[in-house]
Amino acid sequence: MSSGVNKSDAKNQIGKLKKQIRLHDHRYYVLADPTVSDAEYDELMQSLLRLEKDYPDLITPDSPSQRVGGEPIAGFTQVEHKSQMLSLANCYNENELLDFDRRIRELYGGDPEYVCELKIDGVAVSLSYKDRQLIQAATRGNSLVGDDITENVRTIRSIPLTVPEFPLPDFEIRGEIYYPLAEFRRMNERREQDGLKPFMNPRNGAAGTLKLLDSREVAKRPLRFWAYLLLSEEINSETHSEGLELLTEHRFPVIQNWKLYRLIEDVSGYWKKWNKEHFDLPYDTDGIVVKLNDLSGQTKLGSTAKSPRWAIAYKYSAQMAATTVKDITWQVGRTGTVTPVAELEPVLLMGTTVSRATLHNMDEIERLGVRIGDQVELKKGGDVIPKVTQVILSDRNKNSAPTPVPENCPVCGKPLVRDEGGIAIRCPNWSCLARVHGRIIHFVSLNGMDIEGLGESTVELLVRAGLITDSGDLYGLKRGDIEKLPGLAELSADNLIKGISDSRKKSFDRLLFALGIPYVGIGVARVLAETYDDISALRNATTDELETIPGVGSKIAQSVIDFFTLKHNVVLLDKLTKAGVEGKSTVTDSSRQALDGKSFVLTGSLTGYTRAEVGEEIRKHGGRVVSSISKKTDYLLVGEKPGSKLQKAEKLSVKIIDEQAFVELIKT
Repeated sequence: MSSGVNKSDAKNQIGKLKKQIRLHDHRYYVLADPTVSDAEYDELMQSLLRLEKDYPDLITPDSPSQRVGGEPIAGFTQVEHKSQMLSLANCYNENELLDFDRRIRELYGGDPEYVCELKIDGVAVSLSYKDRQLIQAATRGNSLVGDDITENVRTIRSIPLTVPEFPLPDFEIRGEIYYPLAEFRRMNERREQDGLKPFMNPRNGAAGTLKLLDSREVAKRPLRFWAYLLLSEEINSETHSEGLELLTEHRFPVIQNWKLYRLIEDVSGYWKKWNKEHFDLPYDTDGIVVKLNDLSGQTKLGSTAKSPRWAIAYKYSAQMAATTVKDITWQVGRTGTVTPVAELEPVLLMGTTVSRATLHNMDEIERLGVRIGDQVELKKGGDVIPKVTQVILSDRNKNSAPTPVPENCPVCGKPLVRDEGGIAIRCPNWSCLARVHGRIIHFVSLNGMDIEGLGESTVELLVRAGLITDSGDLYGLKRGDIEKLPGLAELSADNLIKGISDSRKKSFDRLLFALGIPYVGIGVARVLAETYDDISALRNATTDELETIPGVGSKIAQSVIDFFTLKHNVVLLDKLTKAGVEGKSTVTDSSRQALDGKSFVLTGSLTGYTRAEVGEEIRKHGGRVVSSISKKTDYLLVGEKPGSKLQKAEKLSVKIIDEQAFVELIKT
């Protein structure tokens, strides 16, 4: 049905309707205080759709009509974060909170003011706005690189697509995407009615929804967003709380119930209140977040490799539940360690149905005295994995027997051996299917080769079918091999082959992590990749050479040397090399000389590079990008419309260069 309106009038009406709908979206999805009925809201949306149907050239990306989602996408591309999305350190009691306050006072050099916020149990995301319009959304990923989930996030009505009156044209917002509890329960009820499996809990449900490749499906689900951080080169705020107030003023959904305190005793009181009352909230929280309010103080304190020094998460008291141990099974990891697992009568604990809990090792079983058939108490606090804390002996069956130590591997049957310390038991068989499975899962993981579609079940199918015996065999798989496996159709096979092929181009640090060298985590892998050009160069390194590298001690150095001398690792590396998987470093000897060890801070907009591109260029030439200015910073790279970092660099006498000077610098 045509609207019957000329184009000029249609343009005016579309503008008014978009403004009205955005206002009602804010009142409904953010304030939970709607002022119109569903029928009235639907009529406004239908009017907008009719006008846009008649005049499709008037449809803009920020129109409320565009939230319904578009065509399915082939897969997620990766986004490099402008600054690292760090995780928070945790504390679990008042003494640990007081230690945090003491450290802050020592480092800050004054009396701190704290912002206290509720810690939403959701999925961390970053939203980027340019010219006041949402242009990109990304997951945290590995803190440096995340998945581009822009199309899915655009369907969430509590997130503004445009903010025409916001004082900053370009900015970034970080926050949590979550499910409101009541709507999550209703959605699960509908799924069960439709014969679908319900989601385990709101957080996992939200994470799974954001990973859907069809944004039309995402649009059907009741996701919401809370903002907790505003970032911008041009922000004039001196405190974190000013950023929250600015976001609230311009209709961004900001986490409610945040408070300012100067005394740590008041912070403790805030925690005590919500430790009791958080069950009454309409969304899941798992603690509070305590942040230094002063932004310059945050910069001064800086961060560790994993978390900011100026903030901490104070988790709620652990929750308990009781259930029955149905069985004790033994799980074999990629290194061969055999871990006992309590198979439990399913029980609901802090919003999650728990049916398994690790018992760690035989010493822990003996300490607890746990037996099959026992009633046990489970605890889940700051840890994601629930723990068996004690056996309820008064309920023990008198015919129960102590748990025996297995003598043979539960997977391959080989005799087990004890470690030198006598605590852990291990399967020594390198070819044990469980160990093979574990090594390949590690190889294809997010921080490793990140091969999409190769989850645990698919890897298990490939291993059990005899198609792969190590990670090198992945690169010899054919489409026909995969199609024969149950549940892997033609499209899945094509996507899997493409994902495996694309992983050949992954960087050297990813390959190093993926190999699973003992003690070589992602941080050490990056350090090694900055020193050696490829696997061949690292294989020829000596222990003395490795020990001279910052962050690589004698234990890591010996582990690297040992890894390359084992026959099965040599076979694996030869397979990878023949398949073209060499993990070439982008840092060469000649380029390393240009910026070797130099640190850069970026401010303003560059014309010849994106942020990700200039960061890659700096790292390629041996330098590093840091987020904040200090006396140790070597260069401030300045683009158009620089922020406050320019003034700070001038004050600290940091060398300031423009884009042209940077290009000349890397040519040196």
